[in-house]
Amino acid sequence: MRSVVVAVDAMGGDNAPAVEVAAAVEAARRWGMTIILVGDAERIAQQLQHHAIEGLPLQIHHASEVVTMEDAASDAVRKKKDSSIRVAFELVRQNQAHAVVSAGNSGATMAAGMFVVRRIAGIERPAIATIIPTMKGQSLILDVGGNVDCRPSHLQHFALMGDVYARHVMGRVRPSIGLLSNGSEEKKGNDLTRETHQRLKTQPLNYIGYVEGRDLYSGAVDVVVCDGFVGNVVLKVSEGLAESIGQMLRGELRSRWRSRLGYLLAKPAFDAFKKRVDYAEYGGAPLLGICATAMICHGGSNVKAVTNAIHQAAESVRASVNQELMRQLDCLGQTETVQLAAL
Repeated sequence: MRSVVVAVDAMGGDNAPAVEVAAAVEAARRWGMTIILVGDAERIAQQLQHHAIEGLPLQIHHASEVVTMEDAASDAVRKKKDSSIRVAFELVRQNQAHAVVSAGNSGATMAAGMFVVRRIAGIERPAIATIIPTMKGQSLILDVGGNVDCRPSHLQHFALMGDVYARHVMGRVRPSIGLLSNGSEEKKGNDLTRETHQRLKTQPLNYIGYVEGRDLYSGAVDVVVCDGFVGNVVLKVSEGLAESIGQMLRGELRSRWRSRLGYLLAKPAFDAFKKRVDYAEYGGAPLLGICATAMICHGGSNVKAVTNAIHQAAESVRASVNQELMRQLDCLGQTETVQLAAL
């Protein structure tokens, strides 16, 4: 198995560096991968004292600055040159790490990736993807917030990146791809979706056409393509709905003794359902389209979520997702072959 080194932005999350350090320790212990914790060396070392780390492949790389959620993405990358997120990407550029995981400012993470390691030649805009649970297993949605204003060519590239990720990481043999719209008929949609639809019909992809919002969780397609504005709304609505349903269900179950008795009998099913819809099970959202593997986690991610994101990043590296995307672009005549640096 290929040895993978993951650089973790230890200062990015809401509860940094405690969560990131605990996740790094857990990932190193479970999978034996080398993890570089990037950030305030003193604070990271203090957190490591709370864990049994003897023999674990953990390293600390000091970075003196932190990008906050209030920082403008591009300004933060340019002005905070020793920030933990920028330094993490510098480690990849210098061939000291294969991948980056951050629970910090997602805009800054995307900007740092584009500025430090650059976009894959032929990809106009990187995209943030996320995995969602469906009736048939899992689906991938992109973009979910990286690009709120898109052109048809951007969505065309999102479809290609989603196809590669679904095949090489999610294990889909020939992933089906749908374009999110307000109806399944060809006349539906707006100028963006209608032109993208015509473009995707000519691509060597398993494109099935438009899908509606109600199709997302049925598992109608493996990959759902949309612009970042729509995708982010979908993501936030889904998160809010899941939380509201959980709270309403708990309220109903506690309201009557018969309901409480029924809950005890059905508890294994409820526990399985909770695990299935728990965001922490899916780790982070892959940032696709840059010359590095990167996972973006929710700012409030817990230890399980960051641990799974680290593992997800390593699996993406082993699956050679970026190299495969370059090969696909080259086959389509959109770029020249670019060699990624490797350890």
